[in-house]
Amino acid sequence: MAGMAARISTRTSSDERREQVIDAAVKEFAANGFHATSTSAIAKRAGISQPYIYALFPNKRELFLAADRHVVDRIRRAFLEAARGKDSTEERLEAMGHAYLQLLANRDEIRFQMQAHAAAGNPDLAEPIRKEFTGLWEDVKRISGASDEQTREFMGKGMLLNVVASLELEDEFVPSEHEVHAGVREGEPG
Repeated sequence: MAGMAARISTRTSSDERREQVIDAAVKEFAANGFHATSTSAIAKRAGISQPYIYALFPNKRELFLAADRHVVDRIRRAFLEAARGKDSTEERLEAMGHAYLQLLANRDEIRFQMQAHAAAGNPDLAEPIRKEFTGLWEDVKRISGASDEQTREFMGKGMLLNVVASLELEDEFVPSEHEVHAGVREGEPG
């Protein structure tokens, strides 16, 4: 029994360390992109040695893709939770949109998304990044019950919000909760 407890403790510790490394990677890749980010910078941010990164991930590419999955999974979970218990497609999309507004506060994840899309120009990264994006697209349709057109509009607004958040222009372009519920932006005719 003592051996199994030690393995469970080690596994938990290893899983926690892996999450720490992914969090550090999201921050570093968000700031510097795939090519300009070094695994030594990620290790330093995570508080570990660089060789330990390679014990967790075979290479920088796999770490980048793990970070991409992490960010997309957080979005997916937020959408699932927001849509739960909503009756109509419109209600689900609205709730999912509000959930995404909350995710915009994490600048590192927003900027990471943009870096991931840019990194898809790298042939070694393109297909897995496309797969994550199209998987999220399909999940939005499935979770919300949205049509292709509704999904395009929803995802298009999300991309605009990413740019606005990345440029820190929310005050000018993102309606407040009060404005969303009122259906108008301040100063616009109702």
